[in-house]
Amino acid sequence: MISIQKSLELQHPDIQLPDYDPTEIKAGIAHIGVGNFHRAHQAYYTHQFLNNSNEKNWGIIGISITNSGPAMAEKFEKQDHLYTLTEFAPDGAKDISVVGAIVDYFPAKNQEKEALQILADEDIKIVSLTITEGGYYVDDNGNFDIEHENIQYDLQHPEAPQTAFGYIVYALALRKQNQIPAFTVLSCDNVQHNGDVTKKAVLSFAQAVDKELAKWIEENASFPNSMVDRITPSIDKEDKAQLNDASGIEDAIPVYAEKFTQWVIEDYFSMGRPDWEIAGATFVEDVTPYETLKLRFLNASHSMLAYPAVLMGYTHVDKAMEDPYLKKYLIDFMNKDISPIVEVPENVQLKSYKQSLIERFSNPAVSDQLARLCYHGGAKIPGFILPSLKEILSRGSDTKRISFLLAAYGHYLKEKEDNLGNEIVPETPKLNEADWQLIHQENDAAFLQISPFKDFELTENDAFVQEYLAFRKQLRLSYVKNILESLIV
Repeated sequence: MISIQKSLELQHPDIQLPDYDPTEIKAGIAHIGVGNFHRAHQAYYTHQFLNNSNEKNWGIIGISITNSGPAMAEKFEKQDHLYTLTEFAPDGAKDISVVGAIVDYFPAKNQEKEALQILADEDIKIVSLTITEGGYYVDDNGNFDIEHENIQYDLQHPEAPQTAFGYIVYALALRKQNQIPAFTVLSCDNVQHNGDVTKKAVLSFAQAVDKELAKWIEENASFPNSMVDRITPSIDKEDKAQLNDASGIEDAIPVYAEKFTQWVIEDYFSMGRPDWEIAGATFVEDVTPYETLKLRFLNASHSMLAYPAVLMGYTHVDKAMEDPYLKKYLIDFMNKDISPIVEVPENVQLKSYKQSLIERFSNPAVSDQLARLCYHGGAKIPGFILPSLKEILSRGSDTKRISFLLAAYGHYLKEKEDNLGNEIVPETPKLNEADWQLIHQENDAAFLQISPFKDFELTENDAFVQEYLAFRKQLRLSYVKNILESLIV
């Protein structure tokens, strides 16, 4: 096994090496939150751009604002910020690349002033983010939670912020002060309208700091929405050993992902951008149709699959997809329920897109845990499935698959046991005490009135309620497999 630096000197037929000299690349992008997804997605798109361009000013400097930053920085530095990415296709084929797009990694903890100076440097034209949904501090009303203790801390400690928005606003304040243009803030998180959410957060924070600063940011910075998609699992010691054995490279920070990747971005950048379209990104005026496609098909299908599969005793997505009843039920949901109601972007072939989802879900190399997909059902079902149900009901179309799904979700929460007798422990942060009282009522229709469902008035359609109640009864008396068998006829 060789060092990753040594790999650059070798001609390796099975490993794709950078077509550029990583030491010549300078940072034009600062990224807050360099996790596995960023390294498999945005950093890889940037790597592919650098492979096919003579531009050398669009490298990435990673900024860590968490306590794990110093340890990760040490690992990056020891291997000159290089790492391997292994992409797994559904048929088992794999492609291994050495990625050199990240040119530096800076741990901001106890070095906050230095981190702010990096972000304020005129060479930085884009500040991108993967900080997870919780990192946006959105309250239950969809507003930025200015009263959150972390945000209040940042407002009181402008030279040592803790949150991404503290860093972004104070760095923009330095740029304004030094007459340096405002950078683009590019969210790469799986958050709907992520650019709009980011803009609201930045401007709300800036308003609390200085109204003139907020006005300058609104007039000069840009916040494009983007849609990201790539399954990128977490990595344990066993995964790392297997990845390094396959590559023959000693890598302390390898990452792997599915072969499929998608990045759709609104083309609004205040200081320019890399030609990421060279690497396969799609630039559009409005990302909404692409977001809707993903939410209604991919995210909704995850939830449609998860609860029946868990009740049948499955633990992983790929194993559940081997079940012919579950697979047919999911295909029917895509074809019969969602395809007729979703506007498809012009450059998307719907048949191929749906087939790719089935292949991705079936890929054992990047299999997801069904328990993770079940988590937060109180947010996912209203976000991904009920908008489709509302439209299907308005058309008078068939609702049996979605009514079955809601019955399965209610059964999962109330009975807490699968068909094999194994205990189920639901994790449901969106449900309150009143919701649990409704869930445990003898009348199963009460479940349709839990708070996450309130905006959809599910009990107003009597035919739908009766269909749902019939499935709840069947779930108590029969196995999920038997119900699915009759459902997919």
